[in-house]
Amino acid sequence: MTGYAAASMHYAGLHLSLDLRSVNSRYLEIHFRCGDEFRAIEPQLRERIAQHVQRGKLECRVLLGSSVGAEREIRLNLALLERLNALGEVVTGYMPDAQQISVAEVLRWPGMLDDPAASQDLTQPCLQLLDTVLVEFVASRQREGAKLSAHLLERAAQMEAHIGRVAPRLPELVRAYQDKLVQRFADALGSADDERIRQEIALFAQKIDVDEELSRLGMHLREVRRILDAGGAAGKRLDFLMQELNREANTLGSKSVSVETTQVAMDLKVLIEQMREQVQNLE
Repeated sequence: MTGYAAASMHYAGLHLSLDLRSVNSRYLEIHFRCGDEFRAIEPQLRERIAQHVQRGKLECRVLLGSSVGAEREIRLNLALLERLNALGEVVTGYMPDAQQISVAEVLRWPGMLDDPAASQDLTQPCLQLLDTVLVEFVASRQREGAKLSAHLLERAAQMEAHIGRVAPRLPELVRAYQDKLVQRFADALGSADDERIRQEIALFAQKIDVDEELSRLGMHLREVRRILDAGGAAGKRLDFLMQELNREANTLGSKSVSVETTQVAMDLKVLIEQMREQVQNLE
């Protein structure tokens, strides 16, 4: 499910901000956008997020700056600068025509700038900030989940209406098809009174009876309602039920002997596909 939340705090003269955003994904994917000073605590941030989120493609962004009115003091690493200069003189002694490095390149040299903020242990403030963000983030996803749940329940109600319309007609439809077979045998053989023919017709009537499929469809739909009413993480369980619903709808279509049941099977498959697409987004 999609979601977004952000928060910030001041810590030791620093301004720390963190935001979480997610888009739909069947699995949980967490990506970080943060400076090197946060790389060591990424595993802890990832673990904390996974405790609250099970699905979605998440981006966690952590930014560090100076608090308002506070200046971030950045100093040159003079010891490193001296070593770099000494090495430069050695290289120049062997290669007089070698190009000198610029001031900008010196400042970008790893470890050349000594930032006091980099020495701060930001683990606890980051985790504290993440906890604050997760509360709103989960709440935003729950609000979207409620909308998706209403959408699924609406589709389930339509499926139940289709089943309720065709179920009472099944005995009549099966008898009509059975009578049609009897007539065809009579036209082909001149008589349909042969016992074996009657047995074959009765056996075929059992094969085309879809009462069991409709019953299982109704049972699966009741389970969908139960899961949605119970709340909590439901995506994976509903995903499994969508597979079962689709299997029963396929069987209903393959065993259909009337335009009416064929149409119902098609309508059910359309609704199941609509539900399946939304289930992929549920937590």
